[in-house]
Amino acid sequence: MCKMKKRMFVREKDLPIYILLSNLTDEGWKTIKGKPERIKEVNRELENLGVKVLHQYATLGPHDFVNIVDAPDNKTIVKLSIELGSRGTIQIISMPAIPIDEFITSIKK
Repeated sequence: MCKMKKRMFVREKDLPIYILLSNLTDEGWKTIKGKPERIKEVNRELENLGVKVLHQYATLGPHDFVNIVDAPDNKTIVKLSIELGSRGTIQIISMPAIPIDEFITSIKK
């Protein structure tokens, strides 16, 4: 669970963070237009896969949504991408993210 603290979040688990950039297909847009709450339903499905949505934004520009999630490992994110992508409603680009303090520490080693 996340707790907001000066626009930063504190996670209860020490799981890897991933950035998911997604674009809806024409079929995805039809689904969202007819049932916007489907977005929240999919978030609950992600939790069943072991992925927790920490932050989620609809965006203007090259991607329709930006999601910041945590997951146990890369395999879980691959499973998520295959599960959602196979529906034909969304295309996802996933990127592991390193918190900046961890990044700085790794450079100093």
